[in-house]
Amino acid sequence: MNNRPITEDDLHAYVDDVLEPERRAEVGSYLADHPDVAKRVAGFADQRELLRAALAPIADEPLPPELNLSRIVEGRRRRSPPAWWAIAAMLLLSVGGFGGWVMRGSLEAPPGGLAALAQEAAYSYNVYAPDRIRPVEVRASDTTQFVQWISSRLNRPVKVPDLASSGYRLMGGRLVATQHGPAAMFMYDDDHGSRVVVLTRPMSSADQNAPMTAQSNGGATGFAWADDGIGYSLVGPAPLNSLKAIANEVRRQARAI
Repeated sequence: MNNRPITEDDLHAYVDDVLEPERRAEVGSYLADHPDVAKRVAGFADQRELLRAALAPIADEPLPPELNLSRIVEGRRRRSPPAWWAIAAMLLLSVGGFGGWVMRGSLEAPPGGLAALAQEAAYSYNVYAPDRIRPVEVRASDTTQFVQWISSRLNRPVKVPDLASSGYRLMGGRLVATQHGPAAMFMYDDDHGSRVVVLTRPMSSADQNAPMTAQSNGGATGFAWADDGIGYSLVGPAPLNSLKAIANEVRRQARAI
């Protein structure tokens, strides 16, 4: 048995019977120890069978003639071929446009340092915070196992900040990919349903330590900083003065690792 956490993807793959035997055994053992999750997975299986039963008549219907592959191919053969000069012109325009786009990318240097970290945190917030079904990969109840796994992936000890004093509860977290390597994302919510995200990852050799600065990306605001080679970024919808107090608490706890 390995220490990789059981995720929502594992649970759905378990229902669909597409897991490797070893992983399926691990999920089965996990469900035996977590009856509440096992009940939810049983509900997934029931929904799957209901969908199969509902869609079975449609699946058994013959393919419409207009979607028959041989008829599609024959129809295309009967069409008159396009003029070669038109094809050549289209190719020239495509190559020119693509070349210009490539040159545009080469002239715009990607952000680095805290700016890159803050942008990554904003992207994660904008993608996962609005999700009301599966915003996190690993729930708060499995935090200990998740921290062990994420620490091994980042090759650094990771501590989950406790933001209860700021009115936020840990929902869980996930491993996210960035242009600068893997990062750990932790998500929190308060009694009003407002969510904040903390993103942390190792920084480059040039950004080992950086003071806390306010950041704004894609409608998400917050703060980013780096201590001893680890970068942190907190983003959310709250006013900057409220977020700064939370960011200071995250930094205080992180420095105690």
